Formats: sequence, structure tokens, C-alpha cells
Amino acid sequence: MTGEFPVKSSDALATSSDALATSSDALATSSDAPATPGVLLAGGLARRMGGGDKPMLQIGGRTLLARVIARLEPQCDRLVLNANGDPARFASFGLPVISDGVAGFPGPLAGILAGLDWAAVHRPEVAWVLSAAADCPFLPRDLVARLHRARAEQNTQLAVAASDGQSHPVIGLWSVALREELRHALVVEDIRKIGRWTARYRLATVTWPVQPLDPFFNANTMDDIAAAERLAELDAD
Repeated sequence: MTGEFPVKSSDALATSSDALATSSDALATSSDAPATPGVLLAGGLARRMGGGDKPMLQIGGRTLLARVIARLEPQCDRLVLNANGDPARFASFGLPVISDGVAGFPGPLAGILAGLDWAAVHRPEVAWVLSAAADCPFLPRDLVARLHRARAEQNTQLAVAASDGQSHPVIGLWSVALREELRHALVVEDIRKIGRWTARYRLATVTWPVQPLDPFFNANTMDDIAAAERLAELDAD
């Protein structure tokens, strides 16, 4: 469901001993995990919606982006927005806006790299960055804490979210130490799919339940926006 490159594979999910764990979706805060900036990926072209900024669409009277920020601000000690074009259109959200450092709209990996580069400059003391799609309005309230727990317990270099038998590699924890390797993969090897790059590293996959709703539901079409309106009625946020 989430991102441009979903992976649906029982083998992919079997890498995590936490895969069958349940989540109470209890609110976790930034103090429940190591310092973790978050990068919200809004650099997509939204072709299936005719272009434009998909995270600016509204459900339940609030933009998708506002809902994502509300979910992640308590969990991350800083948020930045990855978006290309004029950053002024996001000024009302009060977040730093960083563009892709790799030309040609190469996809979510470029946004993740932009987040890692931002952290290396502005937060050199941190080791991990969270990435999340800016069109996922129902993200778990315990996302950061559970991803950190899984990667620490399994001694992995990366951790990604999953639900309903499907990995959501756009939503995950990324080691800042891997940023030059990611840059090489993007610029020299022309790697675009997240799963192709993460396959090189030790990866923890953490599964969330999908009741009463899938926390990784994302909006790719106008029909999805209509569905999100209905799901928002189930959301306590």
C-alpha cells in the first residue's frame, strides 16, 4: 500500500522476530527511543492524481500532511519535509523543506538520502533518521519506538514497517552511516527501488495490525481520498 515500491513476500517479513507482535498504538514520545529526526517524503509527482501536491489534499477537514505531522511530532525530535519545487507552498507548516540532491526525480530513495544529508549537517550527533510518506495520515503512534526496538534486538542496519503481509519500505529507520553508500547506489548504479538497496543490508521488518484500520493506508488516487474520509471517522486523532 505505501510508497512506489511495495514488497509482498512472506520471505521478506520472516526476517523479523517482531513480525507477529501486536501494537496497542499507545502514544510513544521521542524520549522512548534514541534521538531520531524524521523526514516526510512529499517529493512524488502524484501522476495518478493529475500532478500537484498530494499531501495537501484534505480528509476530515485537515490536510494529509497535517495529520502525518501530528502523528510523528511526538515521536521525533525534529521533522523536515522533503519536497521539490518552491518550498514556500509549505511555509504554513513551519518545517524545514529540503529538496532531492539527486536530479531527475529518482524516487523515495533520493528523499531518504536528502534526509540523511540534512541530519549529517544539522544533527551530527544522531545515528538514525526515520522516513515516512507524507500521504499516510494514520501512521502508528508507536512507530519510532517499535522500529528502534526491532533493529536493536536484531542488530540490523535498517528497519522498515509492514502490515497485512506487505512491507512498506518508504517507512523505516535508516542509518546515517550508510548515506554515502546510498548516494553511490543512486548516482553510480542508478538504483531506484528501495527493496533492491535494502537487500544488501541486515533488515528488520516490523508488522502492525490492520484493525480497526491499516496504519499505513496511503492515498494514491482520488478513490483513496474518499476511502480515507471514511477511515478518518475510525481514527481517534
